[in-house]
Amino acid sequence: MKKPILTKFTAIFSTIIIATISTLNVPLLTYANTTSSLLSAASTTSATSASTSTDTVEWPAAPPTSAGSAILIDADTGAILYDKDSHTKAYPASITKLMTGLLAIEKCSLDDVITFSQTAAKSVIAGVDANIATKVGEQYTVEQSLYALLLSSANEVAYGIAEHVAGSLASFTDMMNARAKELGALDTHFSNASGLSDPNHYTTAYDMAMIGRACFTNSTFLSIDSFVGNYKLGPTNLTPEVRTIHSTNLMFKGQQFYYQYCKGGKTGFTDESGFTLVSYAEKDGMRLICVVMKEGKADDRYIDTKALFEYGFNNFKKVSISNSDVSSLFNNSNYYSSKVYGNSTIDFSMDASYVDLPNAATLTDVQLSLDNSNTITNEETTKYDYSAKLNFTYNGNTIGSAKLLVNTKDSVIKSDSLPYLASDVPATPTSKKSLTINVKYLAIAVGLILCSSFIFFKVKHKHGSKRRRKYPKSKLHY
Repeated sequence: MKKPILTKFTAIFSTIIIATISTLNVPLLTYANTTSSLLSAASTTSATSASTSTDTVEWPAAPPTSAGSAILIDADTGAILYDKDSHTKAYPASITKLMTGLLAIEKCSLDDVITFSQTAAKSVIAGVDANIATKVGEQYTVEQSLYALLLSSANEVAYGIAEHVAGSLASFTDMMNARAKELGALDTHFSNASGLSDPNHYTTAYDMAMIGRACFTNSTFLSIDSFVGNYKLGPTNLTPEVRTIHSTNLMFKGQQFYYQYCKGGKTGFTDESGFTLVSYAEKDGMRLICVVMKEGKADDRYIDTKALFEYGFNNFKKVSISNSDVSSLFNNSNYYSSKVYGNSTIDFSMDASYVDLPNAATLTDVQLSLDNSNTITNEETTKYDYSAKLNFTYNGNTIGSAKLLVNTKDSVIKSDSLPYLASDVPATPTSKKSLTINVKYLAIAVGLILCSSFIFFKVKHKHGSKRRRKYPKSKLHY
């Protein structure tokens, strides 16, 4: 039996329509030549999306401050909630001792004994420099020294810690500068352990926030720095009397500028630096660090700090973000058509699982930007081909960060949060055409087929009716 004409017609017509659509709708896949193009695309795309968004929540208005420079950050995420000339170089004064104390904790046992040399004990001027009257040859434990350093801001104790840790003050300042760089300090150079003014001893509010972040997230450091009340420094080998030490921070309980959420801090002052303060506060799971520098009055540093803490706690929220959330941000870049995709491993080393957003904002308004100031550690240089810092931004403000690690080496485990091609795929994908079906075109094709079939059926039915009228039933033979 012959195939019905309608079936033949439909098959031929469908083939023609689909072939035409496929020919018009086949794209050519291209691949980027370098890994860095992925990162550049992410940065470019984020800037574009930020400029086109019309319904993002405005960044909260900050209170006025009298500080020459200041910054407020989230200790967990690194988000910058307030910034006032935070990269301007300034003299730190005794907030330098945050770095001195941190290195002592990282390099020593609290039970270690420090014997103070003549150079250390005689490095201060009685009645002028902050000190606890340490004698030549006197011995304190590292723990006792830290209380004297962080609460009483004793300069000769800072010198003694430096010699104990590194053998000499010069070697210790080298350690200070190296550690500061590791913590993200960009414009810092220390030339002593106490903060005495020196043209080569400078930092910025931003850098001190990065250093403070490491200090206040160290439980040992915080337990000493947050001590409220009078610490009793017991008799030593040369001093039989008990010395009483208390914090110089007036934001602690019982002090003039008491702020109930303040959990730690370090003050500083010299004629050259003005009044400085680095503080740490915690409320409802949010941990903030505030740095104010170049204050003209002692009281202003506390007033500004409290105002900024309140600004942070009242206007921002912490929002959970995961590797998959970071991956989704790459959908706006050319990642999935780059050489990296399917041929390189890619991981995200999160600074924290949260970002900070204004109270009414959502993750959908977050963008990615590339931070080229990030340094690559020795371990990353060995294991990875490319490393960069990614900042999560909102309306141009940094609200968190992650480290992007890219490698083409087989030894590195691929991230489970991103799709990859099979391991046997050639290193350089070849360009090829792929069939893409456009729903709109397909609907048009189906409509044309149905219409043509309907017309054809009508014509055939009409033609059959004429034949039946031409030949009466009596003359039809079956």
